[in-house]
Amino acid sequence: MILPGATPLFAKQPSLTLGYLPITDATPLLVAHGLGYFSQEGLQVERPVMVRSWKILVESFLAGKFDLTHMLFPIPVWMRFKQNIPIKVLAWDHTNGSAVTVRGDSEIYKFADLGGKQVAVPSWYSMHNLILQMGIRVQGLKPVIKPQSAKLAPDEVNLFILPPPDMPTALLGRRIDAFIVADPFNALAQEKFNARIMRFTGDIWKDHPCCVVVANQNFINKNSIVVQKAMNAIVRAQAWCMKNPLETAHLLSRDGERYLPFPETILARVFENNLDKTQLVHPHWNMARIGFQPFPFPSATRFIVDQMKKTKVEGDTSFLSSLDTGAAAEELVDETFVRKAIDDMGGMHAFNNSSIETPFTREEVVEIN
Repeated sequence: MILPGATPLFAKQPSLTLGYLPITDATPLLVAHGLGYFSQEGLQVERPVMVRSWKILVESFLAGKFDLTHMLFPIPVWMRFKQNIPIKVLAWDHTNGSAVTVRGDSEIYKFADLGGKQVAVPSWYSMHNLILQMGIRVQGLKPVIKPQSAKLAPDEVNLFILPPPDMPTALLGRRIDAFIVADPFNALAQEKFNARIMRFTGDIWKDHPCCVVVANQNFINKNSIVVQKAMNAIVRAQAWCMKNPLETAHLLSRDGERYLPFPETILARVFENNLDKTQLVHPHWNMARIGFQPFPFPSATRFIVDQMKKTKVEGDTSFLSSLDTGAAAEELVDETFVRKAIDDMGGMHAFNNSSIETPFTREEVVEIN
């Protein structure tokens, strides 16, 4: 007898398709492919397909072009509870990994300096938009969504969408005053355009999730063994990235396997995590510029849903007001596969310093100055 959702051992495993944006958020998926971890799990995985924007990635996922992908955490909330798409968050793909970047010659040094400015975000439903608006609200500023030609009041911060690859050149061309996005676009702007990091997002919300691994519930139900094997490979890749930062930079770069269209030197800026502590508001956090921790802590999911209710976006957000935060978090996330993969790797201590007594529990630490 074959259990529901299981694939017979003698059957040919389906070929998995993966999609991604050219950002370091996609690292575990790309490394799992590049190092052959998917193949070692007995999976046939085509070379991941790179797309340019979150809009394209979401549309491709909805069209069934991708079985697994990374996705900004708030997007699955919108997809499941606004669009009624049976999407599931299976794991965190990475932590931190983003920053607010400004021109090197600007007078913008803190959130309070963003009044009257134009700031680009990669998606309305992004951790970037959430964290940015948390920062400007604390300073008494108002997030607005207006045409860029509109006159802004001194306490207004105008937000709009730009695909991540367009942000550094828009900053250089003075079409925007700042952007908040995933690396390596911050590192690229630093190295090529003399830009300056105003604030790392991990210096605001300690070890926060950004992108998560997602799949359609229908795909999971039909391919549970495949999903477990894929998760095993991804979690293994995360552990490898933590131990091999420079090798990760090389593998992903155009000097290596060419998953990302960046030279190794720019990616090394991100993965080496050699942060100047004078840049940090919370140097005692020992923040990594980008980190890899797969477990989807429920406290973070609840915090995200609560913050989404306070965050200004374009379009109808009435679906958020009726969401019960705890119930939504439980419905959205399936931690079954990642828990098993973590256990097979030796437990959570392989990824952080979690308490042995409560390895799958944490408190969210958020401090905005």
